[in-house]
This record gives sequence, C-alpha cells and structure tokens, in this order.
Amino acid sequence: RKNTKRAPSFRKLLRTSQIKLDNKLKNKQFKQKSAAKKYRKEQKKLREAVRDAISRKPFPLEECKKKQVARKWEEKEEEEALPLDMMDEDDLKLMEDLAQRASFLTRDLSSNEPVHLKKRKHESVIEKYEKVPRRLQTEPEKELIHLLPIKDKSGIIPQAVEKPVLNVARDEEEDTEDMEEAEDFNEEPLPVLTPEEMAAQRRQKLQERKVHIAALASAILSEPDSNIKKLKELRAMLMEQDPNVAVIVRKLVMVSLMEIFKDIAPSYKIRPLTEVEKATKVKKETQKLREFEEGLVSQYKFYLENLEQTIKDWKQRKLKKSNVISLKAYKGLAEVAVKCLCELLVALPHFNFHNNIIVLIVPLMNDPSKMISELCVEAVKKLFKQDKLGSASLGVVKVISGLVRGRNYDVRPEVLKAFLHLRIKEVELQKDSEDIAPKKKFMTYKEKRKNLSRMQRKWKKAEEKLERELLEAEASESKEKKLKLHTETLNIVFVTYFRILKKAQKSPLLPAVLEGLAKFAHLINVEFFDDLLIVLHSLIASGDLSYRESLHCVLSAFHILSGQGDVLNIDPMKFYTHLYKTLFSLHAGGTNEDIGIVLQCLDVMFAKRRKQVSQQRALAFLKRLSILALHVLPNSSVGILATNRVFMQTFPRMDLLLDNESQGSGIYLPELDEPEHCNAQNTALWELHLLQRHYHPTVKKFASHLIAGAPTEGSGALPLDLSQRSATELFETYCMKGMTFNPPVASVTPRRKDTFLQMDSFVDEELNKQLQQHLNETVAHKPLDFAKHLKESSLT
Repeated sequence: RKNTKRAPSFRKLLRTSQIKLDNKLKNKQFKQKSAAKKYRKEQKKLREAVRDAISRKPFPLEECKKKQVARKWEEKEEEEALPLDMMDEDDLKLMEDLAQRASFLTRDLSSNEPVHLKKRKHESVIEKYEKVPRRLQTEPEKELIHLLPIKDKSGIIPQAVEKPVLNVARDEEEDTEDMEEAEDFNEEPLPVLTPEEMAAQRRQKLQERKVHIAALASAILSEPDSNIKKLKELRAMLMEQDPNVAVIVRKLVMVSLMEIFKDIAPSYKIRPLTEVEKATKVKKETQKLREFEEGLVSQYKFYLENLEQTIKDWKQRKLKKSNVISLKAYKGLAEVAVKCLCELLVALPHFNFHNNIIVLIVPLMNDPSKMISELCVEAVKKLFKQDKLGSASLGVVKVISGLVRGRNYDVRPEVLKAFLHLRIKEVELQKDSEDIAPKKKFMTYKEKRKNLSRMQRKWKKAEEKLERELLEAEASESKEKKLKLHTETLNIVFVTYFRILKKAQKSPLLPAVLEGLAKFAHLINVEFFDDLLIVLHSLIASGDLSYRESLHCVLSAFHILSGQGDVLNIDPMKFYTHLYKTLFSLHAGGTNEDIGIVLQCLDVMFAKRRKQVSQQRALAFLKRLSILALHVLPNSSVGILATNRVFMQTFPRMDLLLDNESQGSGIYLPELDEPEHCNAQNTALWELHLLQRHYHPTVKKFASHLIAGAPTEGSGALPLDLSQRSATELFETYCMKGMTFNPPVASVTPRRKDTFLQMDSFVDEELNKQLQQHLNETVAHKPLDFAKHLKESSLT
C-alpha cells in the first residue's frame, strides 16, 4: 500500500500555528518515551525470567516419578474401574486396607527399596541427592551490551551485542607466574653498597632524570601542537617515588613546567567550547588548535593543583603514605612551588586560572616564613607595576582587602605597603606611549577628488578600510575602561584605609595606611576631606604616633589640600607648626632616612602653596633648616640646601638673612615653636660659612651658591647636573647606604720605602745622637709579668 501522506510544504508550515507545532512535538516525544518504557518493561521481564530459571531449586527424581506414577494410576483407575457390586467382600476389604497405606500408592514399583525405607533413622542424605539429575557444565553466561533499538513498521526491534569475555584463567596463570618470579627475585639477597657506590648510583639516576626532563621539555617547546601529550608525561614526574632523587627531580620538574607554560601559553584567555561549537565540523587546522588549547588548559590546571597541594602538605605538616619525602624536604619543595606560582602570577596575568593563583599567593604574603612572604610581596609589587589596564590589580586588591578584614587587621605592614606600587597615579598624570603617539590621518573626500583619479580613489578607499581594521585590532584598551577599573580599585583601597583609621588606630598597619593616604590623597573625593583632616590632626595631637608616622600625617594633609582641596577654606597652620616644632628631632643617626619625607613635605607645603605662605613663615623655616644642615649626613645636607635654594628663588626678600643688620624690632627666638612669631628676619645665615668648610664637595658648592644669593647665572650659579634636580633626587643620589662616598675620593699613591730619603728630623745635634744611639742598641725581650709589675707599683 502506498503512503499517500505527503510531507507538508514550507508555506503550509508557515501557516501552521506555533501551538500546533508544539503539540506535535510533544506527541512525538510522548510516543518515543512510551516506546522506550515498553521496551524497558520487556527487558525487565526477560531478565526476571532468566533469573528465576537459574535460581530454581532442583527436586529429587523420586518425587517426580511418584507424581508421574500417581497420575498414570489415576488414569488407569478411570479406565479400568469396576463397579463395587462386581467385587467380592474380601477383595473390597483388601483394597480398603491398602488404601490406608500411602506408601503403596506413592511407591516407585520399579525400585527395589523396602516399603518403609524413609522411616529408618540411618537414611543417607548423600544417596538422596545422588538421584538428583546432573546439569551439564554449560558455557558461562554471556553479558549483553544493549544498543540503540531499530524502529520498523512492526515496532521497535531491540539490538544487543555480546560483551567480549576475557580469558581470566590465562591472566591468573600469568599473574601467578609473575608472583613466583618476584618471590624468587626477593629471595636473592641484595648486594651491600658502600657510600661511594651509593653516591655514584644516585648521581647516575639523577643524570638520567635530568636528560629525560630536558628531552621532554625540548620536544614540547619545538612543536607544542603535536607534543602536547608529553606535558602529561613530564607532569607525572612530579610524583617521583625514588627516595634518593625524589626531592631534586620534583623541584626540577616544577621549574621546567613553569618555564614551558610561560613559553607556550598564548596571549589570550582560552574559553571552553559550547555544545554547538563542538558539534560543528571544522578544518583540520582548527581542530588541531582546539585540541592543543584544551590539552594545554587541562595540564596547566593539574599543574597548579599539584603546586597547591605541595604547599598545603607543608602547611599542614602532612606526610604522605609513601614516605618518599621527609617533612624537612617539604619546606624546600614548598618554596620552589611558591616561586613558580609567583613567576606565573607576573608572567601570565591574561591567561586562565590567574584569579586562582591570586587567591593562593595573597595569603602567603602574611606567612610566618620571611622568605616566602618576601617572595609573594615582591611578585605582587611587580604585577602592580606592569599592569597598565588594571584588571589584575583589581583582583589582587580585592583579595588583600578581604584578607586584612578577615584577619581582624592582624597582618604584616608589607601587605598594605604593596598598594603604594599601584599604577593609578601614573595613569592619571601621565599618558601611555600608545596615547601620545599621533593617530593616523585619512584623506577627506575633497582631497581625494582633487588629487587622485577615479581608480586611485577606489584603491585608496580599500587601503584606508584595511588600515582602520588593523588599527582596531592593535588598539589598546579604552581610557574609559581603564578609569573605571582604577576607580573601583581606589575605592577598595580607601575603604581598607578608612577601616583601619576608624577601628585599629594603634595597629602596626597605621604607618602603611598614612603612607598610602599621602600618595593617593589627591584622588580622594572632596566630601571626605574635612573629616579626614580632623582625623589626621587628632592622630598627631594624641602623641601615640612615631615621628615618621606624624610626618606621613602632615604629608597626607597637604596632598589633600594641594589637589581638589584648593576649593576648601581650611587653614593648615597647625600642620606647619607641628613640622617646624619637630624638625630638630632629625639627626645623623636612625632618623636620617626620615629626611626624605621631610623634603617631600616642604615641597608640598611651600613650593606648591607659595601664595598661601607668609614671608615670616618662610624665613623661619629657612633659618631652622640651615641649622639642621649642620647636624645631618652629607646627603641630607645637600637635600636641605637644595630646598633652601628653592626658598630663596621662590619667595621675595629672602636675602634679608644674608645681611647681618636686623630688620625691625625684637631679636630672633630660636627656641620658640611658632614660626610666625620667632622674629627670623632679625638673624643671619651664619651656618653657610661653616658649611663652606664641609668635607663634602657638593655641600661646599651649595653653601657658596647660597651665600652668593642663589643666582641662576654667572660665576656663583650651580652646574646643570645639580640645579636641574629636585631636593629628593639629590638626597637619594648622594645616599651612603652602600658605604661608598659620592663623589669618590681620589686615591693617594703611597710612598715607596726604597725611595724614602732619611733626612734630619731635628735640628738639634745632641738629640739626633741620642736617637741614633738608642736605635743602634739591641733590645733584649723579656717575658712580661703583669702581676709583678702591679705589686711593685702598689708598693711604691
């Protein structure tokens, strides 16, 4: 019979409503489900039938024969039954007696057993089961693998294939043979090696492992696409089980894998493929690239998990069951694992699992081990310095903020000091090289019409289109995205700082917080300025801060006021007074390093706020700084004198202090802590004459330059290498941390002994004779007896 039902045309499908199509789809799915359900039921019944057939208990042959005999006897009785009236009374009585005995009816007449055999107590159970029919040794039941069913006109036809059965017996024989061989091998006594032989054997093993690692690494680096599977083989060596070389081999494999991943990792993040992308057919090259990327990501993930597990085992002092590596060796392994993680954190900020590495590294910044803590802090600083966009920095800042809050502000100060290396200030003040570079200009339509022919215009249009596409492909991230990321990062940084200022003012983190506020204060929202200045002044007034911390408070306050704080009407006189009062706390000892912060404060307080500073205040600071220059190291003296030069060039009438005549009434009061009322105009800079005799040549140059009135031209002017540098730069340039003198001292050639001429040292002849006589005398060396000498001296 022909199938007259036609497939619906496309137009008819368009006219069909969506609800009808949904119903059709549901019906189709329901039919498929019901067919599958029916098939499952049939399979279940079949399995139950097979199970029952196997598990059915065998019954004795005698019972079966009894049933057959009884059935035949009944049939015979029915066929040959005689009426009772035709039987004699004796026969009828005999039949009734026999009917009362069950054994007569059920007995197997073919057997020769006695009638009452079952009643015997010594009946053997074995003989009973001997009569049970034997089952022949059948082949083992074959397991079936159910395949997808085939749909036919008659219905669904189930499909199944026999599962291949392995030859277990042969495998067991082979295993037993191997075990016997191993036992025979173990029975042989191992040769006892000397220490020299053991060391040589260890060196040989180590050399073999090194060669193997090098071969695998070079193969992967030469052709990463085709040899990506060798990464797994190399990673398996992280589980080296030989106790003689296990530690060194694992360290070598860790470092080798780290370098391999740094080299072969692409410059983009690999995302997992969707189901649709997996189903679509692609070219061989694309498929090969996909396999490479998938293998790379999976092996990179396993490698990071191995590193994490190594660190966790060391932290938990957990010894593995194999006992291949001791607990002491775990520390060395953990250090190498941390180094590898730090390298990957800095080298692959764009690649997969970077956030996982951040979560591992940041808590280790607060580790009790100083080496591991410094490694992690340095890695985070490098990441902050090289991160132009800010996405990686944002992730690290979030984790650090959570760590500080989770530990209740009980972390190392170095953790918060890492914030000082964020590139946010650079992005705000300086433009990157990509932004400074001139953009490509394209010709306008009028210029093309005027200068080019029709064919040239066509080619020019295609060329400009291609150049635009290339520019889009090479373009860096937009400024808006950068600013958005940096704003979010700064918000988290300031939230962390303000929490510490509010809840943990006596924490050791306070210096790092004040230093961070001093750096990023110009980026704080104007709404917080007033409250922040009040908090900073209260911290200074409390007296609980060290001198360096108070300097950071002053620097933070003036950074706030020098930026957006110009619009605020706030008098910072209390901060000027505090700095003026505490300047003499500096000296050539431990506080010499704090002079760098003082120079930054003076630059912000005077050079950038010259219009808000009175002449009396500038004169007072100039005099006190000149006094301070006599008591500090040369590099500090150079920085202070460079600041004095800025004072004399910025503020008018500073040359009053170069004249010894007093200006106005009163005398100079150096002990007064108020710069406005100390009468600094009635003194002179006599300290410059002492500094002109300083042993450092640069200090001499600056002192002579200031005595001449700090001219910009002429004989008293400074050379360019000194005049163009700031005070802070000069302070760092002439630093004596390396125990070297800058500029270096000219070496003096020593006089040779053979060219030394002995001349008459004294004019008096008698004195020369006595000296010559004393030199010619032979001196007898006697043993020294201090006790005897003390007794004689005490008696006298």
